[in-house]
Amino acid sequence: MRELPAGPDAVVLDFSADESPSAAVLDATVALRDAVDRGELPEIADLVPSAHTLLVQARPGRGVDELGVRRALRRRRSGVDRGTGSADEIVIPVHYDGEDLADVADTLDISADEVIGLHCSTRWRVQFMGFAPGFGYLVADGPTPHPFDAVGRRAEARPRVPEGAVAIAAGYSAVYPKASPGGWQLLGRTDVRLWDEKADPPALFATGRIVRFVDAGTGHRG
Repeated sequence: MRELPAGPDAVVLDFSADESPSAAVLDATVALRDAVDRGELPEIADLVPSAHTLLVQARPGRGVDELGVRRALRRRRSGVDRGTGSADEIVIPVHYDGEDLADVADTLDISADEVIGLHCSTRWRVQFMGFAPGFGYLVADGPTPHPFDAVGRRAEARPRVPEGAVAIAAGYSAVYPKASPGGWQLLGRTDVRLWDEKADPPALFATGRIVRFVDAGTGHRG
């Protein structure tokens, strides 16, 4: 892990050199959030994870207690601190009738039913939020590599992906919270609402949350 200054009151933790940077970012985010919740890092105002980095933002004029940050990360890695934070499972019923389901099955050389089974049997965790309000990037919370790592984005993005579309790309899974352009492979759709500006919080997903997809029973069967 590299520590890169980001102004007087922030530091970027760069895990690019880690053997599994996505898992390292997620692990660090959960560890630091737990430490903040316990009052051990009172100066921290926000944690902003991405694919390979984590921005640790302190309140103006406070600076980041880098020693305290390292201490929290060491405890996490040593197994002393294994708090799950807000890791209660979110269950997403899916109608597996996506336009790209057959293509994904061909890419992996398995049947469409096996693709569905793999998607449902994987325990997913929200690594970070981005792209659009409520859009969570989900990574497999288990051994790597995952078979879906071999499934890339579409060669040409769609101008409109409908709200509730359930998709995969490059090892990630996601649910589109609103209709938008998108280049991910569509496996199906859900009626679960991912973003509600009147709710508190408005986003169903948050970094560190566990997500499980279940077959709604009316989707495609190969």
